Amino acid sequence: MELIYMDNAATSWPKPECVYDAMDRFNRKMGGSPGRGSNSKSIEAGTVVLETREALARLFNVSDSSRLVFTCNVTESINIGLKGLLNTGDHVIISGMEHNAVARPLHELQKKGVELSIAPCAPDGTLDPDEVESRIRGNTRLICLLHASNLTGTIMPIAEVGEVARKNGVLFMVDAAQTAGVLKIDVERQSIDILAFTGHKSLMGPQGTGGLYIRPGLELRSLKEGGTGSLSEHTFQPEFLPDKFESGTLNTPGLAGLGAGVNYILKTGKDRIHSHEMELTGTLINGLKEIKGLELYGPVGSKLRTAVVSFNIKGIECNQVSFILDREHGVINRSGLHCAPMAHRTVGTLEQGAVRLSPGYFNTREEVEKVIEAIHGIAARTDK
Repeated sequence: MELIYMDNAATSWPKPECVYDAMDRFNRKMGGSPGRGSNSKSIEAGTVVLETREALARLFNVSDSSRLVFTCNVTESINIGLKGLLNTGDHVIISGMEHNAVARPLHELQKKGVELSIAPCAPDGTLDPDEVESRIRGNTRLICLLHASNLTGTIMPIAEVGEVARKNGVLFMVDAAQTAGVLKIDVERQSIDILAFTGHKSLMGPQGTGGLYIRPGLELRSLKEGGTGSLSEHTFQPEFLPDKFESGTLNTPGLAGLGAGVNYILKTGKDRIHSHEMELTGTLINGLKEIKGLELYGPVGSKLRTAVVSFNIKGIECNQVSFILDREHGVINRSGLHCAPMAHRTVGTLEQGAVRLSPGYFNTREEVEKVIEAIHGIAARTDK
């Protein structure tokens, strides 16, 4: 049975060959720990880290690459951003579509006196920037917004919300887990003060990589302290970036792969990647709309969403649909709540969850057509 991978919203796969090659080359030929001494292996490893940092800076229009710090994933990045910034009495605004990577840290911060407001979204996940602006108070410190939903693919108006934040003297943080590498992100033009991203999705890198952009002049507390290879004569943590947030040995083989993935995107072009993914998504949506008893979630227009398609079939549990797709048709997908109960509550699927398909750059139209055919067959079982 041919495998059809449609779970790129969780982890992109396969990766470009250059990603595997870069990681293998580092492990076999280079090694070494970046910033740990002046030996040739350490310098080689440091060069890999620096080149990856600079590639990301080009991708996000960051003028000073040292403002990009590496983490294990976007969840760690978000925790640094929220817990490193917010204090008792501060007020933060989020949307009704946020992932648990944002919702859970804020739940903990509420116990410490941080105040939270949630700007409601429409049933398709779209957000009106006025809903955000109307919730700004005198003590509002931060607006934190995901760039696109991992449930519906809904793209949020981050440029408009960034303008709202800048106009009102509020900081703006963006969770780009679903969009970094496929949608345009410009920290200057979109007024982004803090940008959290992961490496293993649309940036085409491996798991265990991620990062955080912190604009110049903005100070955050570190979540952990330790060896950085700098100021080693002192017991206090360095205050300069990126060292302040990069305690311990980095996942350098992973960053070698991430750098290769980012350079692949820069060479191929985000627009080309995005265009192909949306062509596949349009084909998938048009095919699924014809299936009796199937309900789709998210915006109708392709310009308002990423390559994420969630649905349910009346009369069949979403987990059962997912299981049949996987075991009988070789379609790798995801079902359930997708770590995003807020989004499911907004869409109206909190009780039943949903099946999610997320095509990527390396999928083909033929594969999408096979997926549609498979779902047609599953839906037909309810008529018997």
